[in-house]
Amino acid sequence: MKRNLILAAVAGIVLFAQPQARAQQSVVTDDEVKVNVYKRFVANRVPNPDVAYQAARDYMQRYGKEDDQYTRYMKVWIAAYEEDERARRLAAERADREQQLLGSFTTKEFAKAYGLARQVLADNPDNVKVLIALGNGALNASFESHNESFNPDAAKYAEKAIQLIESGRTPDTWAPFKNKEDALGSLYYALGFYELKTAPDVAARNFIKAGQVDAERRNSPTTYSYLAVAYEGGQYRRLSEDFSKRFGNQPESAESKAALDNINKVLDKIIDAYARAVALAGTAAQQQAAKAQWMTRLTNFYKFRHNGSDAGLNEYIAGVLKTPLPQ
Repeated sequence: MKRNLILAAVAGIVLFAQPQARAQQSVVTDDEVKVNVYKRFVANRVPNPDVAYQAARDYMQRYGKEDDQYTRYMKVWIAAYEEDERARRLAAERADREQQLLGSFTTKEFAKAYGLARQVLADNPDNVKVLIALGNGALNASFESHNESFNPDAAKYAEKAIQLIESGRTPDTWAPFKNKEDALGSLYYALGFYELKTAPDVAARNFIKAGQVDAERRNSPTTYSYLAVAYEGGQYRRLSEDFSKRFGNQPESAESKAALDNINKVLDKIIDAYARAVALAGTAAQQQAAKAQWMTRLTNFYKFRHNGSDAGLNEYIAGVLKTPLPQ
């Protein structure tokens, strides 16, 4: 029984428990229709409230002008039933919108999914299941449809989903992910991807987090190839440009030596990231084209740091996954 009907039923129990009312649970009247309609209402209040509602409406249509304990109670009961029905319809509509949103990612209707987002989240801003889908969904839009217009919104949804998950909130199912860690790793990865062009330093931190969570993204070569790109577009570019402005064509000084040392530290992180990507790519056929590009980048950076030599590079790649990911 629904909440408001429970309250109305309690009121009815109190009413019919009164001595005078107990004798009148069947309406005392010569009107056979009145008696039958009333009995139909009483018999169905608990087991079948839909039937009871129709009986109550019939009763009130015929006898509503009578101001007695029965009509007064039926008014309360009818109002409670209708309020519950409105709540049920709203809940069904919310559930339908949520299913439309989630299903849109399966059918690759990304515009529809993100178009429904505000409406669905207006009903429940902390809907973890929907936020996870929205946070990850723009990855497929970017990769499969070459449409990155959803990335800014997806980044906000991914951040909110991560906050909720790390605070202990869980969806009714982690699917399509294996578990909490798998969902978190993918969200960090997605967030890094969305921020790669606009905030590479922030992207790098998120790719590092994706690489630290014990999940599939930890073993994905693109987690580290994107990390390398984030370092290149963020710290490395910024420090290199600053070095050129401040120390270009100038004699070496303690200050320039310290600045160069900072650049080299970033270069070492780039080398580490590309080496992890190459190592994780292994011999998988679908990874070979990308692996060749990563290997070229890795070799160039490695030689730059080792006086033009690639000696020891293969050994470095072979052992890199056994070392901690640089922070």
